Formats: sequence, C-alpha cells, structure tokens
Amino acid sequence: MARRPTIADVARRAGVSRTSVSFALNDRPGIAEETKERILTAAAELGWTPSRPARALSLGKAGAFGLVLAREPDLIGADLFFPAFIAGVEVALGERGDGLMVHLTTPEREQSVYERLAADRRVDGVLLTDLRHDDPRPALTHRLGLPAVVVGQSEWSDGLTSVSLDDRPAYVDAVRCLAELGHRRIAHVEGPQEFRHAHRRRSAWEETLRDLGLPGGPVLPGGFTAEGGARATRELLLLAEPPTAIVYGNDLAATAGLSVAQELGVPVPERLSVVGYDDNPLTRYTHPPLSSARADARGWGEAAARTLDRVLAGEEVAHVVLPPAEFIPRASIGPAPRP
Repeated sequence: MARRPTIADVARRAGVSRTSVSFALNDRPGIAEETKERILTAAAELGWTPSRPARALSLGKAGAFGLVLAREPDLIGADLFFPAFIAGVEVALGERGDGLMVHLTTPEREQSVYERLAADRRVDGVLLTDLRHDDPRPALTHRLGLPAVVVGQSEWSDGLTSVSLDDRPAYVDAVRCLAELGHRRIAHVEGPQEFRHAHRRRSAWEETLRDLGLPGGPVLPGGFTAEGGARATRELLLLAEPPTAIVYGNDLAATAGLSVAQELGVPVPERLSVVGYDDNPLTRYTHPPLSSARADARGWGEAAARTLDRVLAGEEVAHVVLPPAEFIPRASIGPAPRP
C-alpha cells in the first residue's frame, strides 16, 4: 500500500518550510500569494488530503459531538428511537466530516464521563437526551464550560438552548379517538417516570381522561421495554375488570402487549385496542398493524446537531420547536366491545 503524502512531502516538493505549507493549506495570512499557489499545486500533484485529527488540532476543535446515554446497552439496541435519532445526528455531522462520540454509562458514573469529555477536549459539545426530574446535567455542562443542547422542552434546559418535539398532542388525540370509539376504561403502560418525557406522556393521558369526564384507568410501569410491556399487559388483562384499550409509553412495549393479548386469547381490536408511541417502521408489520404516534426521531437528531453547530458558531439560539408528534390510527384500534 502506497504511503500517504504528508505535509513534509508537500514542503519538499514546493521548496518551502512545513510552517509555510500549514499556513497555505489552512488559508492563513502571512505568505506570498505566489508561494501559496506553489504549495497548493504541489499538494494537488501529490494527492495530499488533510488528516482530520491534525486539522482538528490546528483549528482548536475535536471534530466530534458527544452523546452520553445512561441506559442499558440492550435497551438502546431494542428501542428504535435512538438508532433513528443517532442517524439524524450523523447526517448533519457527516456533511462536514465530523463524527459522533457515543458513551454508554450509568447514572452513577454519568458526571465523571462529562468531566472527562470536557477535560480531555474530546468533543466540541454534547447533546443532552433523556432529561430527568432535577437533572444535574444542564448545570454541570454550564460549570464545565461544555457547550450543550437539550433535546427536550425549553423548561427543562436551565438556560441552555433546546430542541423540542411535543408528544402531548398525539397522546391527547389517541385518548380522544378511543373515547369516540366508545372506550371508557383506557389503561396506560408508562415509561420510567424519572424521565421527564415519560412523565409528560402519562400526564397527557391523565388530563385527557379527566377533560372527557372518564374515570382514571389503571396505570402500570412498562419501562419502555418489551419485558415491561408484556408483564404489564398480562396483569391488566387478568384484572376482574380489564381495560378495553391500552395506551403504551412506546412501540416496543406496545408490540409486546399485542403478543400477550394474542397469547391470552384476547383479540385485537375486537376486545382490546392498543396504541404505541414512536411509529417505528415495524408498527406497519405487526398483526394487526399498530396505531402509534409519529415522532420524527431522525429529523429530531438532525435538528439537534445543526442547533449545536449554531451554538458553537456563537449564534444566540434560544429554543427550536419542531412539528409535534402526530397520532396515526391503524387496525389495532376499534370500537369498544359491547358488554
């Protein structure tokens, strides 16, 4: 394999110092135009291309954004939101050759990860997802001088720039649709309530039931996991008075719920209506196809990365609001069963 040309090679070919080559290639003032042209010609003839680490160092940039996830690795792989979100971030970063550094950790070790990223200058900035109640990370990044963008509501950001996608309208529409179909006992299988977005979804479900004059249906934890969704669904369907509809915290839990209903001989949607959240591509291929809430996870990731880029460029960006999630009815919902 041929050796990659270096700045030293370009300098020898052009008959100048390596410092002059660096100035010319980085378009810095201080060298004659004729010398600059000779250097650029030599670089082109040799097929020289910049080394990303060296260029990042010369510009005082890491050339990467950070994403720290305090979740179990298996859950990250199973929940299709994060692969789509990360793909969106990569689309934005890939346009200029930068990358995304993803760290999986635990809540207990989370602070040390951010401190190391800031101290070692491994990233130019970070994206904060999965905001929790009393989340220390916005204040922590302020203290570390680490540029950050919050992926969530502006009221969660502690003064940082935020990029939000409102999930409440989709939940409200889902519950209202079920009520119009005659459902009066509508349960909720919730995500982890330490996450503010999971709590927000539960609140939307509760408030809509109350606004419609319906009784507060049973609620059980599902943890955004297939195991949690299956366990909660089984418990709900074995109640003396089981719900006729279940709204889940995400599609993964809802898909597991569909499987449990079939196992217990509860037909969907004839006796049970099911609604998920995220509208991942698999929802169209469940049996029956799963009603869900369409949230553009990839677009959210792309918008978050572009917003962090603007923050790093020194722009004042207060809050970016994306189109809200949209309820997508499919064959997993139907009229409430008659007594």
